[in-house]
Amino acid sequence: MASEREYFDLSGPLHLTSVDWDNPYNRMSVAASLVQGVYILERDRQEKREGPNALAPPWWEFLNFLLLRPLVDDVDSSIFGAIYEFKPPSSKTQSNEILHGRCPRYVIAFRGTLTKTDSVSRDIELDIHLVRNGLHQTSRADIAIQAVRNMAAAAGESNIWLAGHSLGSAMAMLTGKTMANTGMYIESFLFNPPYVSAPIERIKDKKLKHGIRFAGSVITAGLAIAMKAKQQKSLSFDPFSALSSWVPCLFVNPSDHICSEYIGYFEHRKKMEEIGAGGIERLASQNSLSGLLMSASGIGKESSEPLHLIPSASLTVNVTPSRDFKEAHGIHQWWRPDLQVECKLYKHK
Repeated sequence: MASEREYFDLSGPLHLTSVDWDNPYNRMSVAASLVQGVYILERDRQEKREGPNALAPPWWEFLNFLLLRPLVDDVDSSIFGAIYEFKPPSSKTQSNEILHGRCPRYVIAFRGTLTKTDSVSRDIELDIHLVRNGLHQTSRADIAIQAVRNMAAAAGESNIWLAGHSLGSAMAMLTGKTMANTGMYIESFLFNPPYVSAPIERIKDKKLKHGIRFAGSVITAGLAIAMKAKQQKSLSFDPFSALSSWVPCLFVNPSDHICSEYIGYFEHRKKMEEIGAGGIERLASQNSLSGLLMSASGIGKESSEPLHLIPSASLTVNVTPSRDFKEAHGIHQWWRPDLQVECKLYKHK
């Protein structure tokens, strides 16, 4: 495993000397590098590195991006995000690429939890909010959503990318879903997005795994129907289906229990359709069993819609062997030149 210092000496995918904006690997690598730029921005701030001593700028300058402004948490003053603008060497190249939609004009990126003294307590606090499905009620989320709204209003959502890693991926998920609810579908790159549930995907026995998922779907769907009937909510409008036109790009590693459940989440939906139980799964896939149980008991009424559940996605799975959890969860894997991936598109019906 490369040391943190070795990563500081890099500036993203140095092998990517020119970017093909139609190439999924190139797009993924650029988005991941800009997220890493946010991590290094915050490290620079905490270690008081400025000017020529700062380590963050190469992460975006190498890819012809300019840092417009960082996004700062109002609680601990840590940098949790950044807004970048694409600035290629030639203005002619810029106008042509933007015209054909091959590259973003702006990228809004969010970092994950950083285990540094000046930011770790606030990051862990937000991790807890995420687990309790209350990330949307935090001031950091308000800052992120407002920044995205402002950029979308100024530049148009088709000219913007969202990107994030781990906790930052959840923040990008939240902002993306918020915008999608208003009919604005922003291209999103979510690296190692947290899936808040038991890690069923780690079970090796496929029959046992499917049995557990099937039972969970039946119980979840039944409880969801009972809860909605009790609350006298109309089932005519399905906000989950309304999000189906937003297709974020999810990047997960099967050895990372924080995000690997997305593999089973989408595959199970497909299997349930094949055996004629699609109706049950469509209802179960938009509800969290633990969340329904907590709501039924009067605990945790922060949100009726679990953040991590989404109707559609382009799922990229890193099948390159990982040496440990740190490597499986790290942002650095997503610009490796020897990366081996499997990609599938899942559209909500």
